[in-house]
Amino acid sequence: MISASRIAAVAGNTVREAVRNRVLYTLVAFAVVMIGSSVLLSNLSYVEQGRILQDLAFASARIFGVVIAIAVGVNLIYKEVERRTIYTILAKPISRFEFLVGKYLGLVATIWLMVVVMGLAFAGVSLLDERSLGWSHAAALGLLGVELAVIVALATLFSAFTTPMLAALFTVGIWVAGNLTRDLLELARQTGVEGIQNAAGALHRVLPDLAMFNLSLQASHGLAIDPGSEVFLPLAYGAAYVAAVLCLAGLIFQRRDFR
Repeated sequence: MISASRIAAVAGNTVREAVRNRVLYTLVAFAVVMIGSSVLLSNLSYVEQGRILQDLAFASARIFGVVIAIAVGVNLIYKEVERRTIYTILAKPISRFEFLVGKYLGLVATIWLMVVVMGLAFAGVSLLDERSLGWSHAAALGLLGVELAVIVALATLFSAFTTPMLAALFTVGIWVAGNLTRDLLELARQTGVEGIQNAAGALHRVLPDLAMFNLSLQASHGLAIDPGSEVFLPLAYGAAYVAAVLCLAGLIFQRRDFR
C-alpha cells in the first residue's frame, strides 16, 4: 500500500540535497542576471520597450528553468546508484514506486522554488522599468512551473533506465519536439495525405503539447487570457501527463536490476 508519509520523507530529503547543490545556485544566478539584463537589451529598441523587456525576461526564465529541470532531473536515480545508497534505501520498508515519486516531488518542489525566485526577479525588473503587472503574468509563470513539472517527469522516466547523458539528450529532444507538435500537426493537415496526418496525430497525442503552457506572449502583450481553456485546461493536462509518465517510470524502475 502506498504511504504518503514515506513519499513525503523521501521528498523532504531530496529538497535538502538539492538546495545544497552549487550548480543549481549557479544556474539560478545566471537566470536572474539574464532576466535583469533584459532591461538593458530592451533599451536598444525605440519601440515597445516594455513588451520586449518582458518577452526577454520570460524567455530567460523559461530557458533556464528547463536547463535546471533537466540538469537536476536526469541525475535522479544515477546519484543514488553511483553512491550505492539505493541499496540501503530499498532495503527499508519503502517500495520503489514510493521512492521514485518522492524523489520526483522533491525535485519539483525545488524547481518551483527556483521559479518563485525567477518570478520575483521578473517582477522586480518590470516594476523598475515601470511596466504593469497583472494576473496574466502570474498565470504565465504558474504554467511555466507546470511545464517544468512535466520536464522533470520526463527526466525522471529516462533516469530510471539510462545514463544522465542519454537521459538529458532524450529529455531535450522531447522538449524541442513538444514545442513543435502543434506546428507539425498543422503542416500534416495541409498535406492532405491521410498517412502523414495519422502519424502527426499520433505524435501529438504521445508527445507533450508544451506550447499549451506558454502564455508569455499574451502576458507581455497585454492580451486577454481565458481562465478555462488557457489556464485550467493546461493544468489538468499537465497533471494527467505527469501521472502517466510517472506510472510508466515506476513500471520500468520496478524491473530494473541494480546488481
